[in-house]
Amino acid sequence: MSYDTQFLEDLSSAAPTPGGGGASAYVGALAAALSSMVGNLTVGKKTYASVEEEVKKRMETLEVLRLQLFDLIQADADAFEPLAASYRMPKETEEEQAAKEAALQAALRGACMVPLRIMSTCCAVLAEADYLANNGSKLAVSDAGASAVLARAAVHAASLNVFINTKCMADREMAAQFEEQANWLIEMADKDADRIYAYVLEKIRG
Repeated sequence: MSYDTQFLEDLSSAAPTPGGGGASAYVGALAAALSSMVGNLTVGKKTYASVEEEVKKRMETLEVLRLQLFDLIQADADAFEPLAASYRMPKETEEEQAAKEAALQAALRGACMVPLRIMSTCCAVLAEADYLANNGSKLAVSDAGASAVLARAAVHAASLNVFINTKCMADREMAAQFEEQANWLIEMADKDADRIYAYVLEKIRG
């Protein structure tokens, strides 16, 4: 088996993208893939015949979430471009300073919205991991737990991109709204991930 290391090479380079946002989306996609694996190990087993149809639906949802998160890697890079461009704008005159500030403020909004989408998508992954941990193959319960841990980490990591950008926003009301949404998603992710992790740990350690 060969592994594509291009993303890791790009991430470790001096290039501004991918960065923390892209990495968060990538980790979220890994979490979705792990939960899908639990589903694949469940479907077709007589022991789990009663939940097979529901598991299949969950797997369909996870595929959508995984692809969304993969797309959000590029979306995060795209959102950073106007932000980086605004920092490069000249600021010698008052007019240039005003144009630079206007471009910066517009770019900051987009730079907050993508990581919030990453966070909310990872929270959706947690809901699927929860179901599969409780109803999927017992042999893969640790993988459902690992999915939850990764999804939670992705939520926290993506939130940092929100907070670093809201700090620079002139519109403090908008900044507060973004921060409130991020904090709510963190709270939800922590609650779900803690419950899943505790359940999985009890199952594998007794």
